[in-house]
Amino acid sequence: MRDPVLQFVIVLAIGIVAGLVFDRVAGPGWLARQFTGPRGYLTSALVGIAGAFIGYHLTALAAIAGGALALYIGAALGAAVILFGWRAVR
Repeated sequence: MRDPVLQFVIVLAIGIVAGLVFDRVAGPGWLARQFTGPRGYLTSALVGIAGAFIGYHLTALAAIAGGALALYIGAALGAAVILFGWRAVR
């Protein structure tokens, strides 16, 4: 079993990176970013963090074999799904 603090930091980093990449790739256009400022990045990072933790815990509940790597992949997929859902609702 890995250190829980290390797992927390890794899942947190996965969520932040997923949110920032999502905002950069599928976010608003260049002109809209000039008027909204960094709030869009912060919101996407926070939604990515929430999705990463949801994906991490759902993968852990499903007890998918593969160890920590499967949990981190679940965190990345959870972040992506939540970010796409958030974008569809917004």
